[in-house]
Amino acid sequence: MVSRTPDNGRRAVRRITLDGTQLRPADIAALADRTARTAALGPEALAPAEESWETARRLAATGRVYGRSTGVGANRTEDVGADAEHGLRLLRSHAGAIGDPLPAREVRAMLAVRANQLLAGGAGLNPAVITSLLAALESGAHPVVNEHGAVGTGDLAALAQTGLALAGEHPWHRAPGARAPAPIPLDNNDALALISSNALTLGQSALALDELRRLLAASLPVAALSLLAVGGSYEPFAEPVMRARPHPGSAAAAARMRTVSGVPDRPAAPLGRIQDPYGFRCIPQIHGPALDAADTLDGILTVEVNAASENPFISVEDQAAYHHGNFYAAHVALALDAFRLAVLQTAQLSTARLAALSEPDLTRLRPFLGDAAPASSGVMILEYAAGAALGEMRAVSHPASLGHAVLSRGVEEQAGFASLGARQTLRACTYYRQVLACELVTAVRALRMRSLEPEPGLPLADAYALAAEALDPRMEDRPLTDDVAVAAGLLDRLAVV
Repeated sequence: MVSRTPDNGRRAVRRITLDGTQLRPADIAALADRTARTAALGPEALAPAEESWETARRLAATGRVYGRSTGVGANRTEDVGADAEHGLRLLRSHAGAIGDPLPAREVRAMLAVRANQLLAGGAGLNPAVITSLLAALESGAHPVVNEHGAVGTGDLAALAQTGLALAGEHPWHRAPGARAPAPIPLDNNDALALISSNALTLGQSALALDELRRLLAASLPVAALSLLAVGGSYEPFAEPVMRARPHPGSAAAAARMRTVSGVPDRPAAPLGRIQDPYGFRCIPQIHGPALDAADTLDGILTVEVNAASENPFISVEDQAAYHHGNFYAAHVALALDAFRLAVLQTAQLSTARLAALSEPDLTRLRPFLGDAAPASSGVMILEYAAGAALGEMRAVSHPASLGHAVLSRGVEEQAGFASLGARQTLRACTYYRQVLACELVTAVRALRMRSLEPEPGLPLADAYALAAEALDPRMEDRPLTDDVAVAAGLLDRLAVV
């Protein structure tokens, strides 16, 4: 649920209610970037977690419950009895994440996901943990969390570091004016219940999905500018063509191209033009799968971030602890892999259009859009630069779910590596942005050299005006590094033309 409340009387602040049922990936991104804040929780919101906590303590006191009255992993058969330090020792032993500290927004995304999952009421831990997580999210403080420590079966190390921070044993990073929550006691009923989650993976996935959705949206007006620059055909986007093979994403991509360019549902081919290269002709068929994959990932993440997936699941209704494998993130890993591969195809198509814009047969201009100087190289280097970025993107698009691990003395004999997939998808954002920026610089240059502009009043005219105002108009051979950086910064604005 989203609401707006006054911020010190100056402006309305978007408030997102966490209740374990309706958080969406876009909400997570807004909370991580602090463009939205969490709404205050009333006692009724914590009631499911309170009941779950009381049930879990009762079950652990009267029987064997994994991670509470026993060890974990290969130590699952060892009783811990009345050892009050078991929970803290579990956090300390699992807080061994390695690598660089994660950026603040990624940790905030994790905090939002974990708080929301706990509000679903299946974890059986102290509700004070939830209020502390929300306090940190509201204040801007976040625990120092290192990058590596998960293989797709729970972000154990990252969440153990978070648990120790809540207990006062691990450092916080504080934004100016932010205060870390006061330390809270954690016992045997809190430790495993807190760390049995893929909250970091899900938060990172939500951030990557949010950015790649924007870049996919921007890629279509960029492609439309390139199409205009070569005088290409709009026939491939005809509504009857899409209806004949009705994939939702392809139809949406074609409709956007028609709307942005101001062409009818049944556009005619330009005189003398039979058909264009794939970079222009196959836009709906290649962008469509990426849009569909984004929707699939969004649906899977929505299930996961609202799920009580902790092991064991504490059922208040049954007064039972169910031991299970809901922590295994195969759905997420496979959806991330499919999404990256689909977006990669659109990036490859962007480099194809970039190459086409250097062809005199298509643009009626000099090779590489060079100026009048003899043997001018124009934008030739951008093919190399985009190719390099595409190579990096191809490398991080390798399916993470092909990974495998046998851990904990063979008891945990499979791993899905969703955590790696999330990090790879975040890295893909950077490379995709660079590829599209190279195409945008080249398309605007070609349009300028042909003295072409979109018809006034069209969304494409707004896109061109935005880019033309920001990009350097000089045509002589010169370094284009700054031009690409400016274009990369424009893409988020082009996403909404």
